Amino acid sequence: MNKQLHTEYELEVVAREESADGVVALDLQRPDGAPLPDWTAGAHIDLVLDEDVVRQYSLVELGNNETCWRIGVLNVHDGRGGSRRIHESLTIGTIVRARGPRNHFALEPAQKYIFIAGGIGITPITGMIVEAERRGVPWTLAYGGRSRSSMAFADCLEGQFGDRVDIVPEDERGFIDFKTLLEKPDQNTLIYCCGPEPLLNAVERASEEWPAGAMHFERFVPFETGDAKPNEAFEVEFAVSGVVLEVPADKSILQVADEAGIDVLSSCAEGTCGTCETYIVSGEVEHRDSVLSAEEKAANKSMMICVSRAACPRLVLEL
Repeated sequence: MNKQLHTEYELEVVAREESADGVVALDLQRPDGAPLPDWTAGAHIDLVLDEDVVRQYSLVELGNNETCWRIGVLNVHDGRGGSRRIHESLTIGTIVRARGPRNHFALEPAQKYIFIAGGIGITPITGMIVEAERRGVPWTLAYGGRSRSSMAFADCLEGQFGDRVDIVPEDERGFIDFKTLLEKPDQNTLIYCCGPEPLLNAVERASEEWPAGAMHFERFVPFETGDAKPNEAFEVEFAVSGVVLEVPADKSILQVADEAGIDVLSSCAEGTCGTCETYIVSGEVEHRDSVLSAEEKAANKSMMICVSRAACPRLVLEL
């Protein structure tokens, strides 16, 4: 694993603005103004609000400013409390810890892109648009939300990129017409989509005829794995630590590792953030995460140990 992903930085909030109803945009930089690590379109960082509260936020735009990271945070009133704390406590001058950047939603090469965003799902897409521009690749964006006032960065994107950006507020225009948008499968086009689960499900249904590998999603909540097998016990060998332990049916690999004092970073514990990604030395895995693509899961090179399990009697992991 890249050790940079596990490095913590102390960052200062140097700018804060309300970019939409319920959405605050924060600019973060090191207190001494030193450059921050490079990042690529689709990347996110972990904000460490305290030892038990770590949240992931996509980086906004592929910046020219090497000393500053920008994030957009929606205040989720029925969430787990992290976004509410950010809205209430992170003001200009506040110091916050961060890790990363990490990217499980990278922009692959293509001859054309269709970007689709719902609500705060626009945040990783902003960097993809800027990167597509840099590459000189044609693209379009369909961006939906409850109302224009709730859609962060909408005016900026529309003003900068014109009719390539289709802003679809539900209270003015209804829902995005995915059937028309995706009616012509194209082997040279990739589709990148981020937003709430109903939007992702609608895009999946509308893109069923598209070539395998054309669709790329980033989810806020775990993907439903209705065909997951019942949990069974298995052995795991932690190759670096030199420890072999049993993972019982009622515990995850992450829990067993933590109880044994094996140091592994984690955050969501539900297979959506990618923080606990671990390399597989040997053994087959039943992947239950919402991070890896179908191709990555088939390659069986890494796994999210918070939710995925062995599909064999013994796994060997690089921990």
